[in-house]
Amino acid sequence: MRIKNSGILLLAAILLFSCDKKRVFDQYKSVGSAWHKDSVVTFDLPVLDSTKKYNLFLNLRDNNNYPFNNLFLIVAIEMPNGFTKVDTLEYEMAAKDGTLLGNGFTDIKESKLFYKADVRFRGNYKVHIKQAVRESGKIPGVEALEGITDVGFRIEQKD
Repeated sequence: MRIKNSGILLLAAILLFSCDKKRVFDQYKSVGSAWHKDSVVTFDLPVLDSTKKYNLFLNLRDNNNYPFNNLFLIVAIEMPNGFTKVDTLEYEMAAKDGTLLGNGFTDIKESKLFYKADVRFRGNYKVHIKQAVRESGKIPGVEALEGITDVGFRIEQKD
């Protein structure tokens, strides 16, 4: 009986880990209950195979306290040669009726947001992410963005 249970556990573990073969990096960092406008989330990326191409994603966990339909992010990739590539991005976070997009059964949703395709890495890279949300008609950014609890970065190997 014990061998049978061990076999079932082993099979379940294999199925669980085989579902995500493309993942080479996937990490989240908490921003607390509100993401401050000056708070930068930084990821130190592992050294990756320079002969392969990768797809990059931003991952977010948000909840019903998120008050906007869209999200604006500033993402900077710091390269080994000292050059930094900066992108300003906009993502839709809620449907027109205000229902949060993303995956999840509770009020916490997880969103996998496409960032870049066919990227090659040569050396040590860092990624810096900060929020840049502003209320309509106002110039200063939202001081503390409610509803975003975790920010993540994911790298997948391209087929």
